[in-house]
Amino acid sequence: MHYDVLGWGGYWGWDPVEIAAFMPWLTGTAFLHSVMIQEKRGMMKHWNMVLVILTYSLVIFGTFLTRSGVLSSVHAFAQSAIGPAFFAFIGITFITSLTLLLKRWDELKSENQMSNWLSREGLFLINNLLFMGILAVCFSGVIYPIVSELVTGQKVTVGPPFYERATGPLFAGLLLLMGIAPLAAWRHSTFKTLGRAAWKPFLVSIAVPVVAYLTGTRSWPALLGFWLCGFVTFVTLYEFYRGALARHRKSGENFPVALWRLAGRNRRRYGGYVIHIGVVLMAIGIIGIEIFQTETQGTIPQGGELNLGKYTIRYDQLDEFPTLDGRMVARATISVFKDGKFVTELYPRRDFYIESQQPMTIPGVVSSMENDFYVLLVDWQPISTVGATFKAYNNPLVNWLWLGGLVFILGTLIAAWPDKDPEVEPARSRRPRYAAAEV
Repeated sequence: MHYDVLGWGGYWGWDPVEIAAFMPWLTGTAFLHSVMIQEKRGMMKHWNMVLVILTYSLVIFGTFLTRSGVLSSVHAFAQSAIGPAFFAFIGITFITSLTLLLKRWDELKSENQMSNWLSREGLFLINNLLFMGILAVCFSGVIYPIVSELVTGQKVTVGPPFYERATGPLFAGLLLLMGIAPLAAWRHSTFKTLGRAAWKPFLVSIAVPVVAYLTGTRSWPALLGFWLCGFVTFVTLYEFYRGALARHRKSGENFPVALWRLAGRNRRRYGGYVIHIGVVLMAIGIIGIEIFQTETQGTIPQGGELNLGKYTIRYDQLDEFPTLDGRMVARATISVFKDGKFVTELYPRRDFYIESQQPMTIPGVVSSMENDFYVLLVDWQPISTVGATFKAYNNPLVNWLWLGGLVFILGTLIAAWPDKDPEVEPARSRRPRYAAAEV
């Protein structure tokens, strides 16, 4: 897994540079949803332009944070003189863009008015507000150290608990809307019509938290999250089923062909649904590692054992050796047992790069769709003392996160795949017939 070399058992640390890269994604995703309202109803043109301006400005802002050195981050460059230039560029770009928007304000008037908050456009607007709420949390957390230093002379940072507590309910709201919005009609919907469309996926999705509870899950945030994931999944699959069934009945095509051609003729819509499935899979992985991750650390002698839940690791030996590419490697050999049964051997190690004088920690990982068991060699003593310190993590469901990322990319490719040129394709299809006639 690509988070192995991070060396701390996680995938996301709410680092300022990570957040800076995440913020344009929030505004860009909000735009992709709200621009559908503009296409369908001629509404929210002003708001869409604001989102475009924000997205570009936040990309440059992220570059400014990374290159200027104003924030402490393992991903940031050292402090440099390029920071003021980036900051000036952000200001000029943002002010100029807003000025142009205000100048053309009357040309971008909405053609219709929002009349129903339960309609699809109303739910998309709520979706946008949730994205902006997450953006506000992230932006305030990123700039808080800068503001606190300017005001008090001391740089005060906020940690992951702040972001997790503030954004968790907002992300849950987004998941809920991913399940409800596809069932809503444009222009007007009611609780009755939404309930009529949602009751089947709702009933089926209840089975997900029930199964999770029966298998030992007692955390109510996790049970709620699993229900939301199940609800979105069943709504999305139901939308595929309803569309393919309607095409099957209308055209007489068999069901798989009807489904394939339906998705092919509506790539943006159904590619978006595939993206939603990817987000659900990622959410399952996030719930698993954020709520159920466990860890332990201990120093054990050679032949000693360290326990973490159902897992036991036994420290077998340590080897130290140089490599041809200029590293000095300290590699431990450990045996992993689960419920008393041998699983595999792992080789966590520390690589020390002699020329740059930099260490790198490489974990040993037992990986499955159920969990990752992740072991780090933290420290070791001379071989004569035969002791080593290990840190072990159990990361439940984390591989669903990587799987969801792949599905997300697949959905993006489907949605972005260009349509056939309506003028070129008929001409191409006629060429063989003309050639045959000439022969």
